[in-house]
Amino acid sequence: MEINGRKVGDGCPAYIIAELSANHAGSRERALEMISLAREAGADCVKIQTYTADTLTIDCHNKYFDISEGTWKGENLYSLYQKGYTPWEWHEELKREAERVGIDFLSTPFDRTAVDFLEDLGMSFYKIASFEMVDIPLIEYIASKGKPIIMSTGMGTLEEMEEAVEAVYGQGNRQLAIMRCSSAYPARVEEMNLSTLADMKERFRIPVGLSDHSMGSFSASVAVAMGANLIEKHFCASRAIENPDASFSMEPEEFRQMVEAVREVERAKGIVSYGVSEQEQSNLRFRRSLFVVEDIAAGEALTPENIRSIRPSYGLKPKYYKEVLGRRARRPLSKGTPLSFEDLEE
Repeated sequence: MEINGRKVGDGCPAYIIAELSANHAGSRERALEMISLAREAGADCVKIQTYTADTLTIDCHNKYFDISEGTWKGENLYSLYQKGYTPWEWHEELKREAERVGIDFLSTPFDRTAVDFLEDLGMSFYKIASFEMVDIPLIEYIASKGKPIIMSTGMGTLEEMEEAVEAVYGQGNRQLAIMRCSSAYPARVEEMNLSTLADMKERFRIPVGLSDHSMGSFSASVAVAMGANLIEKHFCASRAIENPDASFSMEPEEFRQMVEAVREVERAKGIVSYGVSEQEQSNLRFRRSLFVVEDIAAGEALTPENIRSIRPSYGLKPKYYKEVLGRRARRPLSKGTPLSFEDLEE
């Protein structure tokens, strides 16, 4: 796929997204600051979420809407989303700030009104959240805009993923990447199941990535080593700033270290290569080869006692050892002489 003129997929650097989410903690100034901080930390893109409490749920406080476990235990859905949402009147300014500092700007719309609003802002691509992956009508509406889509697949069965991918393709939109995701906050490393990335890539033949809710940069680095083309991590100015997402978000220095780790993994992956690298050239001489290890008179036969495979590599390759045994020396050969075919009688 292609995002703002940049190719995303195999053979390209991983596309790294800083998810701001609720980490602005209600401050427009902090949201603007985080965009610059994300850019400085090496992110390729900042992402926000476009919803209101009313577009996500209803104001109801019975047992179905109260959270009884996990990171947000004791919260009510409506009040949680009121705390976490990014005011829509900020969006245009945030987008301008991203353009100013030179970082891509992305949002996750959670209903059709959010899509329409973001279209009016001139969004160039979209994110679909894991929890919305089962909302096929919403996916179809987003896909109908013809923009590239990054879709998280947390909690999704293979059948649900196939349905969501087909919903995008059914609108004639083939610009799609899918993200492996553990929709727990924070996610446990042992539940990341990163081997699924390769299976996703083989099944769907599109770029794949990791939306990572685990702590630290280990999972992101491993994911890139295993073929991930995109990485998304929650990003905050400081975890000390209280908000619904702070506890599982990365601070700027941590994010920078993650980006460096990912880029180092990419350098280590390199390309398919056989033979001698540039750095190895000088060490070729330390390979083994056939040497004279005892003085040999002219006409004397070569034996295991007077030739051996040893380091360094100035003589014949060891694979010729059996071939030269028993052949006679054309001239006297002193101990320490690298053996060559020119030294032997026909």
